Amino acid sequence: MLDKLTYESAGVSRERSDEAIGCIKDLVKKTYGAGVLSDIGGFGAFFAFPLERYKDPVLVSGTDGVGTKLKIAFLLDRHDTVGIDLVAMCANDIIVHGATPLFFLDYIAMGHLVPDKVQKIVEGIIEGCQQAGCSLIGGETAEMPDFYEKDEYDLAGFIVGVVEREKIIDGSEIAVGHKIIGLASSGLHSNGYSLVRKLFFERLNWPLDHYIKECNRTLGEELLVPTRIYVHSVLNVIKNFHVAGMAHITGGGILGNLARILPQACKAIIKRDSWEIPPIFEIIRTLGNISWEEMWRTFNCGIGLILVVNDKQVQDVMEHLSALKERPFLIGEVVPRGEGEPPVEIV
Repeated sequence: MLDKLTYESAGVSRERSDEAIGCIKDLVKKTYGAGVLSDIGGFGAFFAFPLERYKDPVLVSGTDGVGTKLKIAFLLDRHDTVGIDLVAMCANDIIVHGATPLFFLDYIAMGHLVPDKVQKIVEGIIEGCQQAGCSLIGGETAEMPDFYEKDEYDLAGFIVGVVEREKIIDGSEIAVGHKIIGLASSGLHSNGYSLVRKLFFERLNWPLDHYIKECNRTLGEELLVPTRIYVHSVLNVIKNFHVAGMAHITGGGILGNLARILPQACKAIIKRDSWEIPPIFEIIRTLGNISWEEMWRTFNCGIGLILVVNDKQVQDVMEHLSALKERPFLIGEVVPRGEGEPPVEIV
């Protein structure tokens, strides 16, 4: 006769799930604002929209993950920063439209639930939500044996923000003569890690504790630097200045992402020597024998977010950003686009 089959014997533990939720329940409350009406554990999450603050509100949503940067967290067994990346990838996407983040939901899937590991991940998500000024109001933690390896997991995030309809920023106001400001990234952020892992681990066989003098840290430390969250600075700038367009520089790099917001008649000229490219990018390019074209399309190369502003305001905007502890660079300008020309050119 066959042994009695249970969910536990199939590899899924309700007890571990309850313990994981118990570990994070009180932590999550640190992100709660006035609009949060529910607690973790319900079927749905409730958020009271502040109608009195808006005349014609438009909800802006975004979803993203962390990608194979998670592989570095697995190898180092360090899980307290990837949650920041998760929030950053979502929050930076909606802030470029002028949207104020309201709330965030996460999805954590593991081969084998480890409550302490879940807590570390969520601590990072909470830190990210606090930086982005939004509430973590719900999510899902799934145990999926035979789908993920024992020590592996995946993350996904979903964010909702709000902007007045008349204040939506979509690039349609970008015009010839506008200047382009780039905000410094904190490093690789969360893109290009498949190429990075192939270079450092397969071709060069560098261990994660390999010290990189130019970066003043180990390879593992460099690869796990969290994605910068630009929400506070951008909201402050658009409150005080008119911004014609913004782009979050993620996969596709400057070439791919800036092109997404340019009107058909406009072309962006980016001056490659106008900002400091962090050492890690030059190391990747040189040791990987990677063309600049490939670099521009794969990595942020030191610019995490771009703002397009009127020529008359550019200096004031840059000074304002510096006061907000950003590192702004005047990296280019908008010119007329000729027939057959690419929308973005780096010279």
